[in-house]
Amino acid sequence: MLLESSKLLKTGTGDDVLARVLQALSESVRDTDVVGWYQEDASVGVIFTELGSYDEGRAVASALLTKVTGALSSTLSINEINEIRLSFRVFPDDWEGGAPEMGPELYDGLFHRVPQSGLSRFTKRSMDIAGSLLALFLDLPLFVGIAMAIKLTSRGPVFFRQTRVGEYGREFTFLKFRSMHRNNDHSIHLKYVRQFIADETGGAPGQAGQAQYKIADDPRVTRIGRFLRRTSLDELPQFLNVLKGDMSLVGPRPPLPYEVDCYRHWHWARLSAAKPGITGIWQVSGRSRVKFDDMVRMDLQYANSQSLWLDLKILLRTPQAMISGAGAR
Repeated sequence: MLLESSKLLKTGTGDDVLARVLQALSESVRDTDVVGWYQEDASVGVIFTELGSYDEGRAVASALLTKVTGALSSTLSINEINEIRLSFRVFPDDWEGGAPEMGPELYDGLFHRVPQSGLSRFTKRSMDIAGSLLALFLDLPLFVGIAMAIKLTSRGPVFFRQTRVGEYGREFTFLKFRSMHRNNDHSIHLKYVRQFIADETGGAPGQAGQAQYKIADDPRVTRIGRFLRRTSLDELPQFLNVLKGDMSLVGPRPPLPYEVDCYRHWHWARLSAAKPGITGIWQVSGRSRVKFDDMVRMDLQYANSQSLWLDLKILLRTPQAMISGAGAR
């Protein structure tokens, strides 16, 4: 959807009107929709994601027009509304022989979000450094005990290194305590991830019939590994990732490269929403019992409302989630 008005949307002279327009849009869109400048000072664009087929998309576009118009009418005067032009374009177009999906250039804004203020970034990074250093110091005896248990119960290294996708699609080396046997077959997990993202994991229900994010009774996991995963102790080495700056204490979980290959367009927004974290809203809200689309929505909600206070609340809820083991695999 394009909302156009070179008179009302010009920054500097019409900031009050622009603020009211954006407020109206915020009341009309979902967390999964993308809002930003289409042409600076002239038109605002909104990408409404996951609307179904072309015919369904046209019907939804009509409903959205009514909803947006109603929201604008409640915040703008008649004269101001008359200065605005709304238009919709549904992708893919109803071309013969099938239509391509929207090109990545239309999602370029996902990877160029407005950065946090310098003070916010400094505060979050300072908390990450202080928190990771404190955790590494306090957990040192636990590190030694877990390392000994891993070496005594299975062959292989203590740490498991894996490539993960971080903020803006940058890859980094992700650390965990090894919870699997050496030289295992990753095709099992690849197949499961594809089914999970497509919401086709009906054969692995969690509580209340919800799909599992992780494989239940994974044959690749060692005996001590099951305990480490259930208590989330396998994730303690990630404090080193936080200290290095690849991750944060709080944020979305970093995906695997082959997981990202299965993403729908709107799923990519979680990679630009915030730096990946050890814990987050998903981890303290049921973890493996939450469907993938819902997990992405949680990540986007966190990004839209992240603050020092929210991070502290999530960190305080994390020990309870670890102890209860709810949704952990």
